[in-house]
Amino acid sequence: MNAEIVIFGGNAHPELADEICRQLSVRRSPVRTTRFANDCLQVQLQANCRERDVYLIQPLVPPAQENLVELLLMADAARGASAARVTAVMSHYAYARSDKKDAPRISIGGRLVADLLVTAGVNRVLTLTLHSPEVHGFFSVPVDHLHALRELAAHFRQRDLSRAVVLSPDLGYAKAASAFARRIGVPVAAGAKERFSDQKVSISAIIGEVADRDVIVLDDEIARGTTMLELLSVLRHHEPRSISIACTHGLFADGALEKLTAAEDVNEVVCTNSVPVPVSHPKLTVLSVAPALAEAIRRTHDGQSVSVLFEQ
Repeated sequence: MNAEIVIFGGNAHPELADEICRQLSVRRSPVRTTRFANDCLQVQLQANCRERDVYLIQPLVPPAQENLVELLLMADAARGASAARVTAVMSHYAYARSDKKDAPRISIGGRLVADLLVTAGVNRVLTLTLHSPEVHGFFSVPVDHLHALRELAAHFRQRDLSRAVVLSPDLGYAKAASAFARRIGVPVAAGAKERFSDQKVSISAIIGEVADRDVIVLDDEIARGTTMLELLSVLRHHEPRSISIACTHGLFADGALEKLTAAEDVNEVVCTNSVPVPVSHPKLTVLSVAPALAEAIRRTHDGQSVSVLFEQ
């Protein structure tokens, strides 16, 4: 790896930052974060950034606002230190959920945060499995939008898939579910979902054949698990042979993992380490996305195409 690269990691997910650095054989440069008496943060990058290719690894995970401000301050510090290029590596962009104006007088947070990052000095964004893929259009700088379908597919290929089917919780994620189903060579189904609030959804039907099949439910993230629990209650009426749950971002807030794994018919919950997984469980499998993110960083730094990672 070229010596001109510098990698900093904020406090959001230092374990992922360290794993990415090990993949690249680059030492993670230290960041000093202090808090004033008035609760304001100050960030100091403790490595030379002048004319360097700087990467800031910081997913927007709880406390999301705190981690966002820390990322903004790191970007501003790198720009002020004459970095040649500043790339924000956000394995989880939480504000991608705020992608449209679906009620009067609300903000489109996904666009606002994108503007803040660019204003702070970010020249490029590397992110993973946006809740709404169109959100990368909110940025006025280049965005490399990776996915974790390769890692998830490699995991499920280790089992017998002769009776398997991939199930998307809603039609909005059906395209990604179809791509995943093609990777492992199985059919796809989807739920007909209507969301009323962050904690209330309704799934009126499942489109596709799931009876007496090994169902792999695939979603981009699981937070409270509201959608997943509703889908499982509907799915059971179709009498599947087995149920597995897979997602990229396993946030598992408000005891979601415990609720999902409590069901005897749920064999396994699979997620990645794109966010810190707050709990562990015998039914939980965590896959690493550090190799994919490290390869994207390496290709970006060396001026190579990153599009091959979208296809794998």
